[in-house]
Amino acid sequence: MKATGIVRRIDDLGRVVIPKEIRRTMHIREGDPLEIYTNVDGEVIFKKYSPIGEISSTAAQYAEVLSKIGGCPAAICDRDHIIAVSGMQKKEVLERRVSNSLEDLIEQRKSHVYRSYEDDRLMPIEGVDKYAIVCAPIISQGDVSGAVMMLDGGNAEYATPEQTALVQAAAMYFSKQMEE
Repeated sequence: MKATGIVRRIDDLGRVVIPKEIRRTMHIREGDPLEIYTNVDGEVIFKKYSPIGEISSTAAQYAEVLSKIGGCPAAICDRDHIIAVSGMQKKEVLERRVSNSLEDLIEQRKSHVYRSYEDDRLMPIEGVDKYAIVCAPIISQGDVSGAVMMLDGGNAEYATPEQTALVQAAAMYFSKQMEE
């Protein structure tokens, strides 16, 4: 654990303010859920909660199926990090931050389909030189939880209607999983 040197007092309602610098660094936004842990040393630990992270084993299996059927790499992310990938080196991609452009896209609840050279290329993963040929947000109970995407590679340069349908179906599946 890294010390910040910042000290905050608990108010009379039991609240503590997380400093803006830490919220910005950790990409914690207003309304984001936080898990609270304690340990035997008396430490209280706040961790950003990811509902998709709870179904990461299912996400990994689904990414593998998407990659095989779609013929190109597939990835599933929460709002901040890649949680499942198939069709490319996992250790290079897992737990990487999603790009600001992907964050903006899913916050706007928009899908992205790359159909021609005139379309903008969406680079969804920081530090990875692959663009998304199709991407759909995972929305459950009105909240954005993450996204499902297929990336360029293999035989895919543009999104086919089948790949688009696969990604949209996967996003809908995870939306339903979040609601249960």
